[in-house]
Amino acid sequence: MATATFDALAEPARRELLELLIAGPRPVGELADAAALSQPNTSRHLRILREAGLVERHADGQRRLYALRGDGFADLVRWLAPYARLWQHSLDALERDLDRME
Repeated sequence: MATATFDALAEPARRELLELLIAGPRPVGELADAAALSQPNTSRHLRILREAGLVERHADGQRRLYALRGDGFADLVRWLAPYARLWQHSLDALERDLDRME
């Protein structure tokens, strides 16, 4: 996976911005307010996320809306796939325990 993706995700403020974008596209000002960041700082974080391919920017009149790029997370999902067995085994065991309790 690209180092840029890991670098982008390493910053908690950028992860928070990604979480805010799950609900859909939002303008910079709204993201800044929701994340309690200055607008210039928010713009800087969004630029890094955009360069990493995790978000995209669209013009909406005078506003710039940011949205998640689903394909930008594909590398991350592929990288995590081998590790899914680690937590899948635990979830399977939990499911068996819950079935026994019923």
